[in-house]
Amino acid sequence: MNYKVIDMNSYYRKDIFKHFSADCKCSFAVTARVDVTELKAFSKHSETSFYLNFLYVLSKALNSREDYRFYYHYPTQELRLYDKLNPCQYVFHEDTETITVVYSEYFEDYKTFYKAAEADLENAKATRDYGLDEAAHPNWFDASSLPWLSFDSMTVELPDGYLYFNPIVNWGRFREENGRLMMPVAIRLNHASADGFLAALFYKTLEKEIAALCGK
Repeated sequence: MNYKVIDMNSYYRKDIFKHFSADCKCSFAVTARVDVTELKAFSKHSETSFYLNFLYVLSKALNSREDYRFYYHYPTQELRLYDKLNPCQYVFHEDTETITVVYSEYFEDYKTFYKAAEADLENAKATRDYGLDEAAHPNWFDASSLPWLSFDSMTVELPDGYLYFNPIVNWGRFREENGRLMMPVAIRLNHASADGFLAALFYKTLEKEIAALCGK
């Protein structure tokens, strides 16, 4: 978990950060439909998991830029930039209708990531414990799938006074629209470290990574 502490005097968003972390503490959420037609076809052709493939391109998109990899350390009041952001995924247990938190590590290499994340999921299926361990995992982002619902919008509420910078991403069930498979993807970001430009860039990067994985 390598990181560096951001020098607020030279931080390119220092004035914006100050305003939205002191004067007007707030976050925002955006939901957009992402075309996953090619990713679904790639998954079927390669006999791999669509879920794990999407988790990979999602993780790669969020690791593409420093602005998505911040963490605020309250004891020292440091804004930390981690060298990478790992996905926190979930296993849903149908028998108990509960979830188990699964901490996976991000690897840029697709096959390495896929194999490790798949093993993490299988191991988590053996327990019914919640498994939350935030203190030991500061450099993670919340990656949650809602395969039962194709939603139009989603908002995750956190106290405005809490400087939470880790991205929270939720995606739902895809549906066919004009011959394409469109999937709702929602992202929650803190306004002190991100704005509309960075939210839009996330979606553009996600689409680029999907195309790259599918060889398009």
